[in-house]
Amino acid sequence: MITAKETKYFFLNTVLTSIIFYFLELYTKTLRVQFEGTEKIQTHLENEGRVIITSWHQRFFGGFYLPQIFKRLPCIMISQSRDGDFISKIVQRIGWIPVRGSSSRGGSAALRVMVQGVIKNQIGGHIVDGPKGPPCIIKPGLISLAWRTGAVICPGIVSYENAWTMNSWDHFMVPKPFSKVLFRFGKISSVPELKSDDQFESFRKEVEDDMIKEYKAADNYWNR
Repeated sequence: MITAKETKYFFLNTVLTSIIFYFLELYTKTLRVQFEGTEKIQTHLENEGRVIITSWHQRFFGGFYLPQIFKRLPCIMISQSRDGDFISKIVQRIGWIPVRGSSSRGGSAALRVMVQGVIKNQIGGHIVDGPKGPPCIIKPGLISLAWRTGAVICPGIVSYENAWTMNSWDHFMVPKPFSKVLFRFGKISSVPELKSDDQFESFRKEVEDDMIKEYKAADNYWNR
């Protein structure tokens, strides 16, 4: 016998995901997006390199554009929660390959699949402080993923001229209709040989500090 909860999730994962996808597609057409730094990523990919584009959970709305920019199927880790079921259906429609798992559940298996995906498709996305924070703190999984795939790390910096801010742990931001959006690809970092936990942590913190700095610079862009 099908329960009310099963009916609800069937509706969310089929009908509602289609509605939200088409709404997002129309909504993003109202935004005026300026891209910066795409050439260096494109050149790296054309030279058979691999890249992981990083984002804060607060700004992953910008991920809508990534498959369009590079005409590839990037993979991204999505949690194994019920919410993750819903989100994975939407990102798949956008052009991502969802890999189910997180730092708290199914992480090791998901990391192995992510490694295979980045090696095969050359590109992946990583929400470095998700799924539950703390905000603006890069978790170790990013460094492990980049090291195991031989990929460089590049922040995908997204900043909105006008945005709504949600009352969530990450203060998630959604650009207002007809807002200007800056999508800037930041500093490319290659993972060095890390022989100790201290070296690993030092490099993780360096990438984190650079990402914080670049987001701040992008947000200041609108004050010029």
